Amino acid sequence: MRFLMIYTPDDPVMRRHEAGEPPTPQEIAEMGKLMEDWTKAGVLLSAEGCQPSSKAARVKKSGKDIKATDGPFAEAKEVVGGLAIVKAGSRTEAIEWAKKFLDVAGDGETRIFQLYEDPAVSEK
Repeated sequence: MRFLMIYTPDDPVMRRHEAGEPPTPQEIAEMGKLMEDWTKAGVLLSAEGCQPSSKAARVKKSGKDIKATDGPFAEAKEVVGGLAIVKAGSRTEAIEWAKKFLDVAGDGETRIFQLYEDPAVSEK
């Protein structure tokens, strides 16, 4: 099974992120080690860090009206610090991987969504 993990940082990490401050060399090394471990374990399919919401946009459709809104976004829950797509045997296992991620990433929340599988691909 594949899962999308979306990380939303809490203060003060979120304030640093939104100010455009890059991670420290130590933070980069710690996250790099975690991603290396996940890759070796066959868990990590993809991972990316997101830039501040000042570089983001939201596109919303309501009926025939489509509206684009530029960031930054005011609410902390709208800030995405990063995402990963992981392969896990169950939702419970994906939760355990998310806990390990938060140990490195810091305070915040990781939302986990199971992705649809292509039957032709998942049978191989």
